[in-house]
Amino acid sequence: MNAKSAFSGQILVVMLLLLTFSVNGQQIVGQWKTIDDETKKERSIVEIYKVGDRYAGKIIKLQRSLEDDPDPVCNSCDPDDARYLQKIIGMKIIQDMTFDRSSNEYVDGTILDPESGSEYQCKLWLSDEGTLKVRGYIAFFYRTQTWLPVSMTN
Repeated sequence: MNAKSAFSGQILVVMLLLLTFSVNGQQIVGQWKTIDDETKKERSIVEIYKVGDRYAGKIIKLQRSLEDDPDPVCNSCDPDDARYLQKIIGMKIIQDMTFDRSSNEYVDGTILDPESGSEYQCKLWLSDEGTLKVRGYIAFFYRTQTWLPVSMTN
């Protein structure tokens, strides 16, 4: 093997590694269907997107029954929160997530439950099945939901 082909091989390896890291960091970007823990019914569609070097998510659709308000506001949110009394559809509920390459998780952000108005620390990761695991937690107490990619469910 000559020096030129060895150098070309090293460049190819570096390019593949960079591509892997950049794709890994963006796999959660897209639309995700949230499922109610108790009823197992669809609750909403959340769109996750990149903002600079961080990730965020907003509700773009709510699954409502006939007796529900078709366009609710977050009246349970903290009055000091800018989302208080704002429409839930279009509301940013996931904020400031960063990708941690060492754990292959999105960490250090928050998630808001607009129904209760509670905001939690958040961690996101992709399962082997291609679903998104969403964990909201305070200290040692946490709840993990499984969100489905919209492309998988249509």
